[in-house]
Amino acid sequence: MTDLTEATHVPHPEYDRQAIRVGIVHFGLGNFHRAHQAMYLDRLMTAGMGQDWGICGVGTRPADRRMQQVLEDQSYLYTLVLKSGIGEPSPTIIGSIVDHLMAADDRDAVLERLSDPGVRIVSLTITEGGYRRGGPPAEGSVDVFDLIAEGLEARRTAGVQPFTVMSCDNLPHNGDAARRAVVDAAGRREQELADWVDRAVAFPNSMVDRITPVTTEEDRELVRTRFGLDDDWPVPAEPFAQWVLEDHFTLGRPPLEEAGVQLVADVAPFELMKLRLLNASHQAMAYSGILLGHSSVAAAAGDPLVEEFLRRYMAEARPTLPPVPDTDVSAYAESLLERFRNPAIADTLERLATDSANRLAAFLIPVVLDNLRAGRPVSASTAVLACWVHACANTVGDAQPQVPSALRAAASAASEDPSGFAEEVDILQPVVGYAEFRTALARDIASIRDRGVRAFLEGVASEPGFR
Repeated sequence: MTDLTEATHVPHPEYDRQAIRVGIVHFGLGNFHRAHQAMYLDRLMTAGMGQDWGICGVGTRPADRRMQQVLEDQSYLYTLVLKSGIGEPSPTIIGSIVDHLMAADDRDAVLERLSDPGVRIVSLTITEGGYRRGGPPAEGSVDVFDLIAEGLEARRTAGVQPFTVMSCDNLPHNGDAARRAVVDAAGRREQELADWVDRAVAFPNSMVDRITPVTTEEDRELVRTRFGLDDDWPVPAEPFAQWVLEDHFTLGRPPLEEAGVQLVADVAPFELMKLRLLNASHQAMAYSGILLGHSSVAAAAGDPLVEEFLRRYMAEARPTLPPVPDTDVSAYAESLLERFRNPAIADTLERLATDSANRLAAFLIPVVLDNLRAGRPVSASTAVLACWVHACANTVGDAQPQVPSALRAAASAASEDPSGFAEEVDILQPVVGYAEFRTALARDIASIRDRGVRAFLEGVASEPGFR
């Protein structure tokens, strides 16, 4: 078994890691960051660039302590394993992370990093829930935005220019969300500080994409037996990766475009494309797949009936998208189907169906509303919603959407008598005023009840006017 620091038989850092200086402090150093942003920085360093942009991770929850220990023991190296489902997995040892701190253990050390003029970017992958303030943090956890505000206050007092706060979380307008959270935290310290943060700090929006499952014991065993590497926390991921980033930074940035990052003036068109095609298609696949008895994403996406349903939905959604610079949206949509079918990536329909009402409200309902306003068809979208209603009402296989009990009761009633369902459900209020929507949704719910989901989806697949 080969230690990661000594491995030369797989792609590994050939740059001098001792010469790497910390330029980025990253909060939330989990699998996604290690498969995504850290990978892009490693590419730069391999190309002889970015030596001033090493990453220092910061853990803010007790669960991060395990990551801290593993990284310390492995000299902050780890194996990124790309799984395409075709051919052999592809390993790369990543070396762009050079330090990790636990904020609860050594807040002063974190603040020292944040105050360092050499640190020019503070980045985040703390999940959507990390942006919602709900009282004091849990025991053993630290308020990320309070810590960032304190670091900015120290820089302002010392006359040091502020760093950029770069959210890499998978939520709409993530930079704007980070701005609100940091300004709010600064305002709890001093209003003048909040005003300075709002005026002087850059918060670029970004769109990030790479399917990155949780590391399993099978992944560890694969790295040990296939590649002969001693790695206690490898990262599995799909080959596809995308990072679209607004080119708005306070103190400069790495030459990320040299590593494949798309630097743009406005990330909104890219974000909308992802939300309405990838994320909404996940919802379409989750509920139709559950009703057809599938449990995994790959199995559902490999079902020709589900695949055609997704094509129909994406064809319906495409007219709602603005032009996306330098992007073939049809080719992007086709690539999603290939990614969903990847059998090497263990993803479940149950995960996609988590928080289903809020996800439909964010990803699908805006598509319905835009199409209704423009007088365009919404039949694929109402079919998605009808599948959701029946999936909520019935336990099929091992998966069922997570919804409040009142919504489940409404779905159960609607599966028998769909009249009036649209008026009862909060997420449908933006579109309930359109009679054609109410009629189509009630028709589709009744059709699944009377014919079964397979016959219903076969009918959707044969309906003209989508391609």
